[in-house]
Amino acid sequence: MTQVAKKIMVTCALPYANGSIHLGHMLEHIQADIWVRYQRMRGHQVYFICADDAHGTPIMLKAQQLGIPPEQMIAEMSQEHQKDFAGFNISYDNYHSTHGEENRELSTLIYRRLKDNGFIKNRIISQLYDPEKGMFLPDRFVKGTCPKCKAADQYGDNCEVCGATYSPTELIEPKSVVSGATPVMRDSEHFFFDLPAFSEMLKTWTRSGALQEQVANKMQEWFESGLQQWDISRDAPYFGFEIPDAPGKYFYVWLDAPIGYMGSFKNLCDKRGNIDFDAFWKKDATTELYHFIGKDIVYFHSLFWPAMLEGSGFRKPDNLFVHGYVTVNGAKMSKSRGTFIKASTWLNHLDADSLRYYYAAKLSSRIDDIDLNLEDFAQRVNADIVNKVVNLASRNAGFINKRFNGQLSDHLADPALYKTFTDATQSIGDAWNAREFSRAVREIMALADQANRYVDEQAPWVVAKQEGRDADLQAICTMGINLFRVLMSWLKPVLPSLTERAEAFLQTELSWDSIAQPLLNHTIAPFKALYSRIEMDRVNAMVDASKEEAAAAAKPALTGPLADDPLQETISFDDFAKVDMRIALIQQAEFVEGSDKLLRLQLDLGGETRQIFSGIRAAYPDPSLLVGRLTIMVANLAPRKMRFGVSQGMVMAAGPGGKDIFLLSPDSGAQPGMQVK
Repeated sequence: MTQVAKKIMVTCALPYANGSIHLGHMLEHIQADIWVRYQRMRGHQVYFICADDAHGTPIMLKAQQLGIPPEQMIAEMSQEHQKDFAGFNISYDNYHSTHGEENRELSTLIYRRLKDNGFIKNRIISQLYDPEKGMFLPDRFVKGTCPKCKAADQYGDNCEVCGATYSPTELIEPKSVVSGATPVMRDSEHFFFDLPAFSEMLKTWTRSGALQEQVANKMQEWFESGLQQWDISRDAPYFGFEIPDAPGKYFYVWLDAPIGYMGSFKNLCDKRGNIDFDAFWKKDATTELYHFIGKDIVYFHSLFWPAMLEGSGFRKPDNLFVHGYVTVNGAKMSKSRGTFIKASTWLNHLDADSLRYYYAAKLSSRIDDIDLNLEDFAQRVNADIVNKVVNLASRNAGFINKRFNGQLSDHLADPALYKTFTDATQSIGDAWNAREFSRAVREIMALADQANRYVDEQAPWVVAKQEGRDADLQAICTMGINLFRVLMSWLKPVLPSLTERAEAFLQTELSWDSIAQPLLNHTIAPFKALYSRIEMDRVNAMVDASKEEAAAAAKPALTGPLADDPLQETISFDDFAKVDMRIALIQQAEFVEGSDKLLRLQLDLGGETRQIFSGIRAAYPDPSLLVGRLTIMVANLAPRKMRFGVSQGMVMAAGPGGKDIFLLSPDSGAQPGMQVK
């Protein structure tokens, strides 16, 4: 059935620009991409956009820790994020940053409209302030003892032991996470968005079908407890956009972050020049707007965001598609167990299609958490993709290639079975459209089983040996190849890489509209392996790599000399005790003729004289300045015969070498011959 083409904009939640993409993030981006690819297959015009959420105190502090400007850090992180998403074939039309000029302009516009319409309120508040760092402290940057259960080391917004919520000012013995200082109370003027003014609108909108029932029910709890005005400002120092006409005041990250959807789209409009921004964001827009988000940020997207849009004259989203969390092997992702897996780590060991398929096989339109069981993952991908789908092609392609020069028959061996398949297209398409991905996968794999049973029953390997049945063989295998084509057409939104290889094999583009028409009198390419089995040793290697990455990240980053010259292997005390270091007085110091690196030193060990050749000439171009200095030497080093004479020990120095070498000197009071212990 032909559909009326729609104009649709789709977004995913914006990844925060201070960390890598992991498999929890990928659930959302894969879910959205499958849905987007299906819509495109149906002929709809879809703009799929995202951006990095690039503002806030954590980013400012991490950049300081790294010793680089925040702009450099978020630019580098953006490149990493985009590489990861491209590796998983996430088909974004644009990936931008909330630090872009488009977002600055739109944030300013929305703020000014809200202010002009009376929805911005000013008042003085008291906050905890770090006197050493010179900054107000967000809730998560304060730790102390829980005021309810007295558990130590709890954050300033809630207790992880008893679950209580509170103000950071209620913490017992609070400390700044940033500096360790005891914070003090300080007053500051803040700007608030009048969220309660939109209460009735939000009650209507949340029950309009824009939210899943589970989410809409959750909204009722917040309405019953009463909406509060929302603090949208932060004090300097802060990395973000300065509020117009308010020096030293910045937009809170959650104000400009969702506006980043608009900013990224505006960036795309400006780059292409043929997209109407207003057609997607004006209040009477006939286009469609969908946000894919996780359940942890429902509060911001279902209350603040639609209220901000309503108050500033823009359209609200048609739907929020909310998903649950990812667990691995039945538990929360764990760095110590190696199940906190980064997207890049996955791609170093496994292919993208395998995760896309496993997530699709588990996802529904509900917000339930899904579990990535790694053994079940390998078994399911092998059973479904390798044994059912790809095997269907390989079982039939060999006969077509060898016996018929790659030419398919002009008819199908079983048109009724083919119609059974094509009749399922509507149901499978409806499941993709409704985000009932697991139902679609179940239907597809049930039909894949039926297709393989057909091949088993027809036994082309037996027919191939029977004289006079070439036409039957060609028709049977043509049937098998066409059933494979239908299966891959249905799976095209899920498996883009496998689809590309299948299209090259079939020598045709897979489309939704062409499913009903079989591929006849057509030449296919020689069959090559389309997909490799997943072995558990690759999965285990990925887990081990994740453990190693987590351990390395837990260690403080080395800078300076330790980074350039790491510590050597540990030795025992007995080994160290064998080294006899002594205080020595430099009696003579002179150049060595014929060497541009060595100085000849005459050392007094308190009654015994030693000659030493030392490669410190570049650092001490005037050796006479060394005469009379005390230094430290290794006195029991075996003498070394050199071209210029015998060196009877070694002086101790620090530094990488060349001009950067520094002879060690003992503290005052040391005397020649004293042992260094």
